[in-house]
Amino acid sequence: MSHAASPDLLNRLRRAHGHLAKIIDMVAEGRDGLTIAQQMQAVVAALEKTKTLLVTDHIEHHLEDVIGPLPSEVRAELAKLGEFAKYL
Repeated sequence: MSHAASPDLLNRLRRAHGHLAKIIDMVAEGRDGLTIAQQMQAVVAALEKTKTLLVTDHIEHHLEDVIGPLPSEVRAELAKLGEFAKYL
């Protein structure tokens, strides 16, 4: 399985997909705009977190291809970079 198809990544995308489907229903039902906007922001935030997970996992995977297994200290530093990357 590709590192990009990790169970955590797929689960996050499926949850966001389900949440987005509910938002579409809310729009079709004519629900309150503020409520819809709040729910849309939740989906956007979930997708941003998922994107950060994908990018950091991709970097880690390719670093391991080049230099071999990463020590736990390096993984911890990569996790910090992943947290930092969410502000890009």
